[in-house]
Amino acid sequence: MAIFEGAGVALVTPMKTDGMVDFDKLKQLVEWQITKGIDAIIACGTTGEASTLIDEEHIAVIEAVVKQAAGRVPVIGGTGSNNTQHGIHLAKEAQRVGADGLLIVTPYYNKATNSSLIKHYTAICNSVTLPILLYSIAGRTGMNLSPTMVAELKKIPNIVGIKEASGNISQVVEICSLADENFAVYSGNDDQVLPFLSVGGSGVISTIANILPAETSQMVHDFLAGDIQAAQKTQIQQLPLIQAIFKEVNPVPIKAAVSLLGKCEMNYRLPLDKPESKTLQLLKTEMKNFGLL
Repeated sequence: MAIFEGAGVALVTPMKTDGMVDFDKLKQLVEWQITKGIDAIIACGTTGEASTLIDEEHIAVIEAVVKQAAGRVPVIGGTGSNNTQHGIHLAKEAQRVGADGLLIVTPYYNKATNSSLIKHYTAICNSVTLPILLYSIAGRTGMNLSPTMVAELKKIPNIVGIKEASGNISQVVEICSLADENFAVYSGNDDQVLPFLSVGGSGVISTIANILPAETSQMVHDFLAGDIQAAQKTQIQQLPLIQAIFKEVNPVPIKAAVSLLGKCEMNYRLPLDKPESKTLQLLKTEMKNFGLL
């Protein structure tokens, strides 16, 4: 059983001028996302700047999202680590504060052999009872989850799906061939949602949904309901804006876009910082073209 079907937002983490998490703005974002029809919320993923949060903040953000969502949509906590014991700690804490599932990226920097990767995921999965999504994004971690490895890892009982962000459509097709009622495949790239859905994907874990929650969710549900033409139109319409929000490393432009909507401040933690002026101008232009500004 998939944790969700449709569009899940990889939510930004609002921060104050002093760099502290702005929990008031975070709760408001969660509420806005739910009222706009988002299907799931992913807290403390890459887009949520998890890599610059200390553990106490990391878990506090997940807890705040869980409490604000109040069971209306699933909340998935990003708890991946390149340290298995640390990953176990984050997983247990996310379960303790009420997360509905976990998103666990491959171990970055350290990487792993195939056998040690299986041990890594098995140890984390055995530490909790929550359903778990794998996360493959070699561009950030230096480690790709091949279809062969996905087939092995999906044998672990509480691994129920994958966020696949390789950008390799041939690989996507092969991984989607593994999908069934017990294993869901989600696009990790906003510009490839329909290709995933066309070969059996269950939806997207989306960055652009931070500013287009209703449209992104509707696109997926249109496709799943058989209105392919409407879904295609939305996917193509979003493309220039998608390109703008990935002009610099995620989540720099998307947090700027959320800020331009007046929903958070344009504050980051180093080494992340505000986008370059040309990126910001491009973002404003594409947001205006889309009718957001």
